[in-house]
Amino acid sequence: MLDVIGLTPAEEELYRCLLQLTTARVDELVHRLGRPRAQVVEQVEALRAKGLVQPTDSDPDAPLRPRAPDVALGATLLRHQEDLEAARRRVTQLAEEYRSGLRRHHVDHLVEVIRGGRVLRDRLRDLQNSARSEVLWFCRANPLAMAGPENVEEFDALARGVSYRAIYERDLLLEPGALTDLAKGVAAGEQARVLDRLPVRLAIVDARTAICPLVPDRDGGEPSAAVIGRSQLLDALLALFESHWRVATRLRLDDPLAAATTESRRDEADDRPVDGYQPDADEARLLSLFVAGVPDKSIASQLGVSRRTVQRRLADLMDAAGVDTRPGLAFQVARRGWL
Repeated sequence: MLDVIGLTPAEEELYRCLLQLTTARVDELVHRLGRPRAQVVEQVEALRAKGLVQPTDSDPDAPLRPRAPDVALGATLLRHQEDLEAARRRVTQLAEEYRSGLRRHHVDHLVEVIRGGRVLRDRLRDLQNSARSEVLWFCRANPLAMAGPENVEEFDALARGVSYRAIYERDLLLEPGALTDLAKGVAAGEQARVLDRLPVRLAIVDARTAICPLVPDRDGGEPSAAVIGRSQLLDALLALFESHWRVATRLRLDDPLAAATTESRRDEADDRPVDGYQPDADEARLLSLFVAGVPDKSIASQLGVSRRTVQRRLADLMDAAGVDTRPGLAFQVARRGWL
């Protein structure tokens, strides 16, 4: 396995033998390995050149001892990783150039049809791994191919600087554990918004490739999707996303509650002036879920408090906004720019 970084199987076996012995002379290694002495000497020299073996003193015939492999081979591994990453980026670029060439000359290559949940998942993973700037999502309830917790590629992409913007259907937020999973993405850098309904499922990567299911959810059967390259159809899907992004409600799930477990969190909202009032981080998180239409029970679960506490905090915010109804609070949240 280590031959990929320049360590032959014979050298690895000799090094392992030396690890077991801690220290050993060349003759002892010859006896243990059953190899010609000249061959062992040559392999020892190769290991010394790679920083894996050193003599115990300056005597050429002194016993040998192994050196730590992570120190000796760490730099080599890092160089190989960097080379592999550069090669992966190059292959992705060449693949895109290949597809672009096909699209210029053959209109039927503008759209590729893929079938099957596994194929769809693999393509979504590959596209995220190749993303360089931005990934856009329409996330509907009851995912067809990949549930939120399965999408580990998003965190890798966010870590390397890729932007994520996702719009979630409100019903998806009501699924068990959905808000917790979504909060992890937001904490990692995802920008999340919510709408009552989304027209389609959709993923767009770097404004160059989109994936959109072909068969309506209600029809059931094997999932199928269109992979759409650069074209006016892709431009239309980008415009569709942006139009929904502008009207979607922002979700604030990245700020931890300062005192989430206390039933008597606060009663001081009555003492704050209405004019110039600005919600703190905890209140903004609560309001973002409230305006998104998340039920009190689900809000309470997400915030780690009781349903009664959620209702009391909303009542405090209604007082701060000078209204006595929940629709009035939602209106004031928008009018005052609280989110």
